[in-house]
Amino acid sequence: MRRLLFSLLMFCVLPAWADSYDQLYKVAGWPEQRAHFNDALSAAQQRYQSSLPPAVFQALVNNSNQRFAPQAMDQRAEAQMRQNLRDPQPALGFFQSPLGRKVVAAELLATRRDQLAKNAKGLPKMQASDNRLLIIGHLAQALPAREAGAEVSLAIAGVAADSLSSMIPGLLGAGQAQGMLNGQRQRLMDQIGADLNNTLLYVYRDLTDTELEEFATFAESTEGQAYYQAALAAIRAGLAVGQNLGQ
Repeated sequence: MRRLLFSLLMFCVLPAWADSYDQLYKVAGWPEQRAHFNDALSAAQQRYQSSLPPAVFQALVNNSNQRFAPQAMDQRAEAQMRQNLRDPQPALGFFQSPLGRKVVAAELLATRRDQLAKNAKGLPKMQASDNRLLIIGHLAQALPAREAGAEVSLAIAGVAADSLSSMIPGLLGAGQAQGMLNGQRQRLMDQIGADLNNTLLYVYRDLTDTELEEFATFAESTEGQAYYQAALAAIRAGLAVGQNLGQ
């Protein structure tokens, strides 16, 4: 799941911005990324089928389906996106451009079910010039890929843990559970970070050096940072890893 960088939703209900947010939602490929997350969730559920009693397995499926119901994820993510992204126009302009569309196509390909299965044992080692490596380094610093990747990985890995906690309330104290979660989150971020440059080189392999530099320039800009930080907040809200959603 380290390559599933951005699985999130955004939409603004304020009338003055509704069209821009709706367009951004579509052109940035978020509906497709949500479908890819659902594919990964289904695969995670099925991995437990042969090792759990039928009733327990069904409880796991029901619990995770409820937790990651699209409408509920939408509502949580939408609230954060409205709160954190004041102006969607700069990001919309980028993603509507030929380069932006190429970036989205590369990300959607990387997170497709068949591609994740193909690269399950690791990505190939990418060779690149010093100039391309420098650009990738800037992009790696600008994108919240470590943080977003950790949230997605924790959400998928936590399918069984959430179900167990719901069946046996109080199994772990709140402080103990949060401490374990934070430790796991940091370990995942470290793992993702260790291979992030190679991952980005692979994902954006079809971009020329000039295109990659233009992408990095947008990501490092004030407008780009506003978009990606709002996106990270929406990811965290939508996945709600470690949060009690009972209410």
